[in-house]
Formats: sequence, C-alpha cells, structure tokens
Amino acid sequence: MNIIINDEPHVFVAPLTLTALLAQLAHSHSGTALAVNQQIVPRDRWDTHLLQEGDSLVIFQAIAGG
Repeated sequence: MNIIINDEPHVFVAPLTLTALLAQLAHSHSGTALAVNQQIVPRDRWDTHLLQEGDSLVIFQAIAGG
C-alpha cells in the first residue's frame, strides 16, 4: 500500500491503522497530531482508523515555546 507521509512516499503492508503506522515508524504518540487527507483524526480513533491506498498523512509534533 502506497501512502504519502509528510510529502514523502512510503510503502506498507495493509491493513494498517494509524497506531500501527506510528509503531512501525518508531514515532512517539506524545505531543503528536495526525491528519489524513487534510482531516485531523482524533487520537481515540487511531486504533481503528485504517489507512487506504494513496492516503496522504501529515504528522504534526507539538513544540513548546512562547
């Protein structure tokens, strides 16, 4: 399955949830927000949201500052 993550193409084996994707990328959940096809996906749906062929994913990381 081809997915675009932060404007870079990646290939994964389906089925794949957002939680499983973050685990494969070794990305921490803390301070992370995800948008799939320009729609923010609430954290409580990451375990059940299945990615589809051609999805575009943006991973946002919160940064402290002022």
